[in-house]
Amino acid sequence: MDLSGTVSSGLGRAHVFMAQPHYQDQFREILGEKAWPGTLNIVIDTDMFSHYIALRQKAGIDTLDAPNDDRERAKAHDVSSYNRIRIRGFLRDGVSFGGASAFKGTIVHRDATVECAVLIPDLTRHVDVVEVISTAFLREHFDLSDGDRITISL
Repeated sequence: MDLSGTVSSGLGRAHVFMAQPHYQDQFREILGEKAWPGTLNIVIDTDMFSHYIALRQKAGIDTLDAPNDDRERAKAHDVSSYNRIRIRGFLRDGVSFGGASAFKGTIVHRDATVECAVLIPDLTRHVDVVEVISTAFLREHFDLSDGDRITISL
């Protein structure tokens, strides 16, 4: 399955979560080494949205905020073969850091390839935005700016 969309600036808060040792230990298991302390946000193309909804449903995320048509189309996408990797949350100094699900993938852009993972937090404000983690600083690696098109292959 491919997920295509446009690069978008996030809220600028991912580094707070991504830098936590508890998460980094788990990301190392997925990516083979530490993840870059941030995410690349991609606003999913409308025609790909039902694919992403299918992944969100596999991750156990409530998708009632997605349009009914997309939820129905998501049923047509068989994601049973995609390995959902659970990221465990934790408490630190009385602050709760939530869990997430990750799906391994690859970004191919301008003849360069980078292994990555789509990260779906248990709690998120995003509905149509995919958060991507990698060992590389993806914006710099691919020379990306907001509005650039990119595709992730899972």
